[in-house]
Amino acid sequence: MSNNILKIGIPKGSLEKATIELFQNAGWKISVSSRNYFPSIDDNELSCSLVRAQEMARYVESGVLDAGLTGLDWIMDTEADVELISDLVYSKVSTQKARWVLAVPANSDIKTLEDLTGKTISTELVNYTRRFFNDRNIQVNVEFSWGTTEAKVAEGLVDAIVEVTETGTTIKAHGLRIIYTLFETNTKFIANKNSMLNSWKKNKIRQVALLLRGALNAENMVGLKMNVPEEKLEGVITILPSLNAPTIAKLYGTEWFSVETVISEGIVRELIPRLIQLGADGVIEYSLNKVVGEKDLFT
Repeated sequence: MSNNILKIGIPKGSLEKATIELFQNAGWKISVSSRNYFPSIDDNELSCSLVRAQEMARYVESGVLDAGLTGLDWIMDTEADVELISDLVYSKVSTQKARWVLAVPANSDIKTLEDLTGKTISTELVNYTRRFFNDRNIQVNVEFSWGTTEAKVAEGLVDAIVEVTETGTTIKAHGLRIIYTLFETNTKFIANKNSMLNSWKKNKIRQVALLLRGALNAENMVGLKMNVPEEKLEGVITILPSLNAPTIAKLYGTEWFSVETVISEGIVRELIPRLIQLGADGVIEYSLNKVVGEKDLFT
């Protein structure tokens, strides 16, 4: 058993399940108990803690954790001094970056940031919001929201909200109007700066980052393998997508070739019938856990 341990934070809440599945595809099995904030992991060099994303950057900055996953928004809110290792875009959770927006009732007279002078804003992103308006010399009252933020402004409890959204659909459904986008956010893999000065921890963090990236690359990708007769090979290769180029190997003692490639899962249902029509046979589709390339190396 290694004497070196890397302490890593797993975000508790909306990203918890997706993060555990991501680690599973990356090669680590994390087991969570409903009464335990310290999940087990099948790696003697890693220990895990379940931490709210809002608090993750603070714990990583202080060294309680060596690394963790959290949103750029919570890093900015706490102004934590951490090392940004990698973007982690969970395509199975979201296909786009989330936005923090400023919203008011649809019938409000508030149309600009300056119109909020003297008004009350509700948000979870309190520290960032206060700095945002202070930097613009706009005097506002910022209140912390424990949830159901949209309802507070819809019911007239506050004048505006700063809330996170992807499409704006929920904002509109509450009868609100977006008047300003503060910034975009997505999940980050972060590390403690002192941990990055330790060669063993730095290498372990690099390993985790590389394989997490590989697991994310593999989301919505599949492998295809098929046999193709020599006279049909060019026609099949012409329509066959790949990351670089298909792998082609001659089958022993025949005029057939084995062809293998990695493609987007979204085009499989249209592609396979075309491959069969062009002469491919024995087409096999298989799932992927990781797709890793040089571009995924941490530098």
